[in-house]
Amino acid sequence: QVQLVESGGGLVQPGGSLRLSCAASGSIFSINTMGWYRQAPGKQRELVANITSGGNTNYADSVKGRFTISRDNAKNTVYLQMNSLKPEDTAVYYCDMWMVLVTTPHRSREVWGQGTQITVSS
Repeated sequence: QVQLVESGGGLVQPGGSLRLSCAASGSIFSINTMGWYRQAPGKQRELVANITSGGNTNYADSVKGRFTISRDNAKNTVYLQMNSLKPEDTAVYYCDMWMVLVTTPHRSREVWGQGTQITVSS
């Protein structure tokens, strides 16, 4: 059984900052790409940022220069530092990891976090 636990969501004023964390636990052999997605009411889920096991990063145009993704491989954790937040960043944020489990070493699987609400409002 693998579980992703997210933390760090909440309410913040425009221009403020938040840091999201997502920690994976379970019988994990390795984790490849880690990422963050978000879904606003009435909209499709969209990629915010991801980071490969080699440290290469990719960002949505809407968050470039404001958000920073990072990872701690020793802790199986991915972070999202969000600065200069805007009302349009309001959404449920989900972490996402592609990983190989000890029990199925020849298969890569995608695991999602439960989601955490970010509300940017004055």
